[in-house]
Amino acid sequence: MTDFTLNAQARTDLGKGASRRLRHAANIPAVVYGGNKPAESVTILAKEIAKLFENEAAYSHVIELNVDGAKQNVIVKAMQRHPSKQFIMHADFVRVVAGQKLTAIVPVHFVGEEAPVKKGGEISHVLNEIEVTCLPKDLPEFIEVDLSALEVGAIVHLSDLKAPKGVEFVALAHGDDKAVANVHAPRVAPEAEEGAAE
Repeated sequence: MTDFTLNAQARTDLGKGASRRLRHAANIPAVVYGGNKPAESVTILAKEIAKLFENEAAYSHVIELNVDGAKQNVIVKAMQRHPSKQFIMHADFVRVVAGQKLTAIVPVHFVGEEAPVKKGGEISHVLNEIEVTCLPKDLPEFIEVDLSALEVGAIVHLSDLKAPKGVEFVALAHGDDKAVANVHAPRVAPEAEEGAAE
């Protein structure tokens, strides 16, 4: 398992103007909260946070955040990106407390997509990530969804997935059995049908 670490500095200069100045200096403003401690405003080097989140697994992993030499375990709670350039503008982290359940967003990995396609189906991914709740030690890197046994017209719901040990799907706990993926018949354009008839 990869170790995810990030260095940060505490910041006291707050507000929009301060955040803008930080970004001009190639830094990212961030906030750390939770774990029965007061919220903490920090600054992270833009290139360091960008490099960490190039790895998809970092979004669903416990990260060791080193703030001026004081280390704490956190997970990313929210990430604000520039609407067109997609670089990170702000990050929210939540402290992780051993033995205390946390809520995190975990990516979905689809496997076995060739089989339904060979049967003439087209696959639509409805969810690309799932919100889970679990203890820090049980946090999965991703949720695997096997589509190989699906027929055309089939829909995979959250309730069809086997959650890893100790992991609960938040939506299901609230009675919301979301669709994760479906296999549908290809939509044939009318011109193509006419062409075939000729």
